[in-house]
Amino acid sequence: MKSQVEVSQDGDAVADVVIVGSGAGALSSAIFAADQGVSVLVIEKSDKYGGTSAISGGGIWIPNNDQFKKKGGNDSFEKAMVYLNASTRGKVEESKLRAYLESAPKMVRYLEQNSRVRYAVAEKYPDYYPELPGALPGGRTLDPELYDTSALGDELSNLREASPTTLLMGKIAWTARDAHKAVSKESGWRLMILWKMLRYQLDFRWRKKHETKRDRRAALGSALIASLRHSMLDRDIPLWLNTDFEDFIVEYGRVSGVMVKHEGKPLRISARKGVIMGAGGFEQNQQLREQYLPKPTKVEWSATPEGQNTGAGLIAGQKLGAATDLLDWAWWTPTMQVPREKKARPLFVERAFPGAIMVNGEGQRFVNESEPYLECGDAIYRDNQKTEGQSLPAWVIFDGHFRFNYAMGPLMPAQIMSDSRLPKAWHQSLYWKADSLDQLAEAIGVNPKGLNATVDRFNQFAEDGEDKDFQRGANVFDRYYGDRNVKPNPCLAPLRKGPFYAMRVEPGDIGTKGGLVTNEYGQVVREDGSVIGGLYAIGNTAASVMGASYPGAGSTIGPAMTFGYIAAHHIAAVKPKGIREPRVEEEAVA
Repeated sequence: MKSQVEVSQDGDAVADVVIVGSGAGALSSAIFAADQGVSVLVIEKSDKYGGTSAISGGGIWIPNNDQFKKKGGNDSFEKAMVYLNASTRGKVEESKLRAYLESAPKMVRYLEQNSRVRYAVAEKYPDYYPELPGALPGGRTLDPELYDTSALGDELSNLREASPTTLLMGKIAWTARDAHKAVSKESGWRLMILWKMLRYQLDFRWRKKHETKRDRRAALGSALIASLRHSMLDRDIPLWLNTDFEDFIVEYGRVSGVMVKHEGKPLRISARKGVIMGAGGFEQNQQLREQYLPKPTKVEWSATPEGQNTGAGLIAGQKLGAATDLLDWAWWTPTMQVPREKKARPLFVERAFPGAIMVNGEGQRFVNESEPYLECGDAIYRDNQKTEGQSLPAWVIFDGHFRFNYAMGPLMPAQIMSDSRLPKAWHQSLYWKADSLDQLAEAIGVNPKGLNATVDRFNQFAEDGEDKDFQRGANVFDRYYGDRNVKPNPCLAPLRKGPFYAMRVEPGDIGTKGGLVTNEYGQVVREDGSVIGGLYAIGNTAASVMGASYPGAGSTIGPAMTFGYIAAHHIAAVKPKGIREPRVEEEAVA
């Protein structure tokens, strides 16, 4: 394993492999490549590492994984292939699906045995399309274990902080398994929360040391990134922050490095074997959003880090003649904008809680509120086109009973955070409140007759336990975040008790889905299928191997890490010819 990167007096650098980005795909690629005996340099545009992965759930969708098998789970390559072919509707090359399914379990196994990364199987987390052949009611999603961030030392200050939406009370680390236990109100959920709060409060020395009051423990995406960075430190793999990718260096018909600005200074970084682009998508670039995504579209609706994923990899790849796909798709999720917060908050699970509905400007439901977030976001756009602009914004509506018992975005249940304790700036900007549905409809500009009729019809569904319009709660995925104490349908409860509430919802995203087309090795290809030598793309820089679907929780990070594994092994084995290396006058460990 090589750790040194050669640096000249003017700052230009040479490494075997240059990796652009610092999300889970990029950092894991660095580990895999370094363990193949090549020198690696990771560069990151921001002053923080972790990218969107650091603020995500950190889960990875890995069919046929070892952890599930150890628990007695019954999965196979064949079942997963049937499911992926069905969910991607045959629009993804089977060679890429096969590469993913064959390598994903190997990738996790390698990390478990050779790094600080630890995952546990989420046995109850279903695939997102349970009606499709090959789907499983749980076991394919892996959830990061908690990680003690004190082990990072000084590097902790460079870690992108977790999103408040991923933390208990906005500050306490918990796993996705813990969160599910709480929101579905499984036996013992109150004691679990009390224990986590007590553990956090008793760790007063740590909280006093860190002004941000962050938990000593990281969870979800933060735990994944922290453990990957720790594993890089074990290998002495350099990570350059404040290093903005600008373009590729092309020599002898292949990519041989990148041009960057490092702390504002132009630099040339040569890559003997090639470049792996894990720099995210283009969701933070308003011009590219308007060029490719459905209209209307706004950067402000995205739940990703402000100003980071601006599509530099996509633009540079297109200049080289790279093929692209899925540019009109994003990893959609409904989002809401919270005053004074820099990025939108996604609504992943709250929509499934019983007693809340989503309506358009006519006051009509248009979606199964409990369905996967990609489909829910897409449904807003589809209904907006159908109703000629009546679904933007959409509105989530709930009553006083829901408000008391459940969270919605940053609103914690009223039994924990009453209306009187909410910031005044939130009223009539984040949420609207009225004593009657008529008054609420008038306040938000929604058709009052339509809203009253919708609520009356929905209330009857709740009593009967069957949503005759959208079948909410009819499958195992819908019920995953439902309240098991609500009968007969854990996703349905009537809206009767005032006051009534409304919150504005937009079709946001957790990243764009389209990008550079790659083959089964992660190599970027042209329209004719020919390979652009020396260039690999993973994560949201590449067109998703999942096509326009979202097969299960972790279908973003899982492929990013898996194709990072594949690309790292492939690039380490490649022996390019005719590469001219710059004259290096001194060596240093970057």
